[in-house]
Amino acid sequence: MERNLTGQLAAWKDNPGKKPLILKGVRQCGKTWLLKEFGEKYYDDTAYFNFEGNDPLHARFDGDLDVRRIITELGVYRKKNIEPGKTLIIFDEIQFCGRALSSLKYFCENAPEYHITCAGSLLGLALSGASSFPVGKVDFLTLRPLSFYEFLLANGEGLLCKHLEQFPLEEPVPELFADMLELYVRTYYITGGMPEAVANWIANHDIEKLEAVHHKILESYELDFAKHAPTGEFPRLEAVWHSIPAQLAKENSKFIFSQVKKGKRAKDLEDALEWLLSAGLVYRVAKVEKPFMPLSSYADQSFFKLYMADTGLLRTMAALPAEAILEQIDIYKEFKGALTENYVLTELVNLYNETPVPWPPSALPETPA
Repeated sequence: MERNLTGQLAAWKDNPGKKPLILKGVRQCGKTWLLKEFGEKYYDDTAYFNFEGNDPLHARFDGDLDVRRIITELGVYRKKNIEPGKTLIIFDEIQFCGRALSSLKYFCENAPEYHITCAGSLLGLALSGASSFPVGKVDFLTLRPLSFYEFLLANGEGLLCKHLEQFPLEEPVPELFADMLELYVRTYYITGGMPEAVANWIANHDIEKLEAVHHKILESYELDFAKHAPTGEFPRLEAVWHSIPAQLAKENSKFIFSQVKKGKRAKDLEDALEWLLSAGLVYRVAKVEKPFMPLSSYADQSFFKLYMADTGLLRTMAALPAEAILEQIDIYKEFKGALTENYVLTELVNLYNETPVPWPPSALPETPA
């Protein structure tokens, strides 16, 4: 799949002032695949290391953090030398090794000739701990689920994308293209932009197989909740997470904490909500009283909606049948607005690389690569 972030990775490679790069994003949005593909296309060699459950690899970072020693030992570990400027080093799931995360500071200061990229989930990186994180010594990029544009490219519609780029914004799209795009948008509502789901749909065009992929991804997220959440927080996390589709479908136009679980109030559930925001799985959009700048000054943070980071996962969580979208049947009308709002939001986030509200203090900032 062609990802728009590839160009930014190439720019990072050519930047003489680059620092080790952390590619962050929600789980299963394609971070590892993109870094490996980048290494394949732009480097002579790729040295891939996965820290999850890999004690021998962790041991390479025990003791001192002398980068020359680490590079030598990593070369021995992979049975092949690591060449500065020619080998792309990939540290996958780096949040599982605090010492490796700390070592990025020393690679930045003492060995900038080595090209190091890292992949990690937003939640895992946010929880890695201030003592481990190399503040100011790394570059960041964020990968998200495929945008609609990337979805068109994945479906072999590169020529259509080029035509669309040439249309003046003030003119309507020709009917021939409009009909084609409308069908693709409806299909995108069904599949969403998670790479595995898109690839599965393109290969099979089978709703049952597609939804099996969605359910597997959703289950993996809940396993993450159970793994990382403090004792007693998991039930609240799960309750907020599962309430999102129903709350979007209601006409109250705001997220109501008391509807998450009977008897629960905002103070009982706010920590769970912040976890979901830190993980990048949901976006919080506050009501703006007046359309003046800066918008944040006119936002009512107590009056907000929650949207999901992927429209296809939202549809599956809502148990909305795919045929309701494809055939535009009546039962779809009630949820169409919510699904469309979610789609527009994720497109804006992809287009401007900005989330609707700042990340909580525990999360990582976005800095240019």
